[in-house]
Amino acid sequence: MELTEIFKHHILDHTYTAINIAGFTLPITKHLIMMWIAGLLLIFAIPILIKNSYFRSAIEAVVIFVRDEIVVSNMGEKHAKYTGYFCSLFFFILVCNLIGIVPFGATATGNISVTGALALSTFLFINFAGIKEHGLVGHVKSIAPQGIPWWLYPILFPIELLSYVTKTFALCIRLFANMIAGHFVLLSLIGMIFIFAKVSIVADLVVTVPFQIVMSVFIYLLEIFVAFLQAYIFTVLTAIFTGAVLNPH
Repeated sequence: MELTEIFKHHILDHTYTAINIAGFTLPITKHLIMMWIAGLLLIFAIPILIKNSYFRSAIEAVVIFVRDEIVVSNMGEKHAKYTGYFCSLFFFILVCNLIGIVPFGATATGNISVTGALALSTFLFINFAGIKEHGLVGHVKSIAPQGIPWWLYPILFPIELLSYVTKTFALCIRLFANMIAGHFVLLSLIGMIFIFAKVSIVADLVVTVPFQIVMSVFIYLLEIFVAFLQAYIFTVLTAIFTGAVLNPH
């Protein structure tokens, strides 16, 4: 397989078939299937894993970290009730990221449509939490800074409202761009292996084989680190944006 084909396989989405539902065509794509797999793993695998004490301890540690270091630290203790949403968000993005490491898998979060849907869910959640906390009128009033002269409201209100959209749009682009950039970097490193493989037989045994082993281990470790990091960043930024709405100044 040429290096170009490897890039296309790991980065581009592919449509396998389509389903017609009430006049709407739903394409069944590779990234959609990966998200279905991620959702099924979270629904069925976690209840099985928590029966084992070691896995249960690991999952509890992650949940406690999300609750204390992400939700409570950014939104306040009284909003710890939202921990379930943030855990679901973190684990879903993490599993989608990790599936891309599996052979024949694909990273759904490298698709801007997927990250856009996640960003839209964040936008809806921010406004839902704000309305639930302050009421519809109070939430709308809290969009603009409090205590400013009345004549500044017509100017600042549209600006602050636009910032809601740009914040969630930034989440969409950040996750998409980082996952795509990570694939380009990692696949470029893989391409270097093929370049080294064209040297002489002696050099191939002495240099290329150890290089392949070291590089492969490094690539997998780097992919795992990026998968956790991007899931954490998206989750913590969502908590920061939500906390700003729940605790306006």
